[in-house]
Amino acid sequence: MSYNRPRVSNDNPFSESMFRTVKYCPAWPTKGFASLTASREWMIAFEYGYNEQHLHSGINFVTPAARHRGCDQAVLTKRAQVYEEAKRQHPRRWSGKTRNWAVAAAVSLNPCKLEEMERNKVAFS
Repeated sequence: MSYNRPRVSNDNPFSESMFRTVKYCPAWPTKGFASLTASREWMIAFEYGYNEQHLHSGINFVTPAARHRGCDQAVLTKRAQVYEEAKRQHPRRWSGKTRNWAVAAAVSLNPCKLEEMERNKVAFS
């Protein structure tokens, strides 16, 4: 059975990428699952951890859930304050600016496609 959208050739790479993320998770059971129920329970736990606990580098080390809920601004503002205070207290440890803790710009699974759509929208307006 396929879950790809009709006439969309680039769906599969995203599902394959997610499968690789799951498969290379340190908690992946090397001997397989004892049952279908065990695999479903494992995936529910993985999904929770991935969305609610794992800090993602592409969105400036906040969780996808925080980003989705709009809580990322508060987290990143607090982080920036902590870094600035650390730099103020220990200036010799810092050779330059602190990390940029601004909210990440728009994130997309397929940014090239979005840029192409934006260009086409402008061209046809």
